[in-house]
Amino acid sequence: MTNPSETAGAGVDALTQAVKRYFDLMYDSDVSRFDRVFRSTAQLHGIRHGEMRLLTAQAYRDALARTPSPRSQNAPRHEEVLLMDVASDSQALVKVRVRINAILYVDYLSYHRVDGDWLITAKAFHVECENLSS
Repeated sequence: MTNPSETAGAGVDALTQAVKRYFDLMYDSDVSRFDRVFRSTAQLHGIRHGEMRLLTAQAYRDALARTPSPRSQNAPRHEEVLLMDVASDSQALVKVRVRINAILYVDYLSYHRVDGDWLITAKAFHVECENLSS
């Protein structure tokens, strides 16, 4: 019989790896790995310049593909996990702070475990600070 605490620990480890994949994607914009981070049905919401923005996963993937990555611009890498709330072995919420070029975001990432993989199914983003210097 499997020990529930061992199973929970393995789930948190897998979720931590999923968050690392998110941070890597935000830094290098390698969209070949996009489907290992976001579910195809994911939606992203946030307010930019006073306007509510809604992006589908595909629209966000396209934006990442056409925008210079922080890595390509030698931008500093800043990423931290602020909160990890695991509701069950198939649902979690992770709050992160991540720098993308000159913008510092606070993101709320809703994860669901689908076919054994933690994928982002929704992202709410907030611009914490703009025009950061190197």
